[in-house]
Amino acid sequence: MKHDDDNFLWLEDVQGDAALAWVRERNQHSEAALQAAPGFAAMRADILAVLDSTEQIPYVQRCGDWLYNLWKDANHPRGLWRRTTLVEYRLPAPAWQTVLDIDALALDEGENWVWAGATWLGPTYQRCLLALSRGGADARVVREFDAERLAFVDGGFTLPEAKSSVEWIDIDHVYVGTDFGRGSMTSSGYPRIVKRWQRGLPLATARTVFEVEMTDVLATVQVDHTPGFERTVFTRVPKFFTSQISLLQGTRLVPVEKPLDAELSFWRDCVLIELRSDWDLGQTRWPQGSLLMADAAAYLKGQRQFKALFTPSAGCALISFTATRHTLLLTISDNVTSRLQAWHVDRGQWQLRDIAAPPLATLSASALHDPVLSSDPLAEAYLLNVTAFLEPESLQLGQTAGAGHELLKARPAMFDATGMRVEQLWATSRDGTQVPYFVVWPPGAKADADNPTLLYGYGGFEVSLQPAYSGALGRCWTGRGGVYVQANIRGGGEFGPGWHQAAVGVNKQNSYDDFAAVAEDLIARKITRAQRLGIKGGSNGGLLVGAVMMQRPELFNAVVCQVPLLDM
Repeated sequence: MKHDDDNFLWLEDVQGDAALAWVRERNQHSEAALQAAPGFAAMRADILAVLDSTEQIPYVQRCGDWLYNLWKDANHPRGLWRRTTLVEYRLPAPAWQTVLDIDALALDEGENWVWAGATWLGPTYQRCLLALSRGGADARVVREFDAERLAFVDGGFTLPEAKSSVEWIDIDHVYVGTDFGRGSMTSSGYPRIVKRWQRGLPLATARTVFEVEMTDVLATVQVDHTPGFERTVFTRVPKFFTSQISLLQGTRLVPVEKPLDAELSFWRDCVLIELRSDWDLGQTRWPQGSLLMADAAAYLKGQRQFKALFTPSAGCALISFTATRHTLLLTISDNVTSRLQAWHVDRGQWQLRDIAAPPLATLSASALHDPVLSSDPLAEAYLLNVTAFLEPESLQLGQTAGAGHELLKARPAMFDATGMRVEQLWATSRDGTQVPYFVVWPPGAKADADNPTLLYGYGGFEVSLQPAYSGALGRCWTGRGGVYVQANIRGGGEFGPGWHQAAVGVNKQNSYDDFAAVAEDLIARKITRAQRLGIKGGSNGGLLVGAVMMQRPELFNAVVCQVPLLDM
């Protein structure tokens, strides 16, 4: 269809008065229908009770002696940035010190400020570069903040609103990527140029040290301040899931060889490489999904002697890793549930051991070690977050040499899970691929082809849909007799990079076929029937349910298509 024949072209003006009036009219129609449904008021109250609950886990980021948290509640919807010590954090009701009240700042300045993070300078952690965005936009304002005075620094480093990145070099110098003017941003809208900027001088005087092509995604820089292992790495990102890196040696940028789609990082005297594709090295072929380690100095000289910390097997993929001073903690997906492993040096030899953790749960480990500190009492400590479909989140403190975990915080149950059960089933996609999915059954439900069922999926960007607790779903869906299904379709990261790559570009249809196969399997097993099956997805998942709705409308009777990326 030609554009001049499109009667709805005016809707492309997403901020236009006519388009917004059309949206308001559609919203009024939808809200009236929803509010007229039986039980709407009670369901709304149940959801609000979950969302407004103050019984949340205050997740923290360690910066030196402090643990920082951004707390949101009914009185602080934008966030209260605060801090405490680990000694206090262990207590049921820690004493918090307010660092910055974002709501008060927004009111004082008449701005719709939304927290966008802070970049710290260790080891003192007195100064940070604090980012704020207007209304949650990608573009943000950056201001230097003094954490001792609890105030912004007069005349400090400040960047106007743009898609910016900043990195400390030292107290008087930073690297900055931002909108410097015409030609300084990539066609993707991110910084193309990185400059070195000195305190007290105008941004216009900053000196260019790195730049990439206009057609690339972005240019970035990372400064490692680990004593004895200081490094500055510049990265060119030609497209998503690819990168080329250069190491600053003196005043020269020296390219570091690696596969284009591999992730390379430094850890003290080691280099770590995550493979998204197979890597042939003469007599050795390392499979995609592997995590390899080598001596950094030897690797930079061209040697390729690796220790394999993880290689994938049937059903097993590396989800993430985190580093203490002497230990690497690996979180592994084993048929879409998590387990934890630790690599540690013992008498010059790397040793692997499993760390005890709850079964059929989702685990997320993060080291508390601060590599910038030459002496760190938390060098081998880590936080472990644990959750499952029927178990609310808990946060635990572990030591890499320890056998157990100390419970720090836990959310209370938001619904009565008595009689509910979870099982994992497998569907066969159009090309024969076995696709797993989880079924959360309400109390007393059986496979009678009459259960109201909600099927959720995503299938993109290597995102792995692991078991997770939802108070709203428990109260308003499974707690009211509904079956909840979570599909682990291709395009996600449940089984490593190959699972993602099998549903990108010309193969994207595999995501839709997988999702439809799960729906067909639910019907074949008489868990539900088409008239009782609804599907839900957001963003990339909105694209998913939108496409499947058009391709296989006979399989569903309701579609929740949230913030969809339909117009590509």
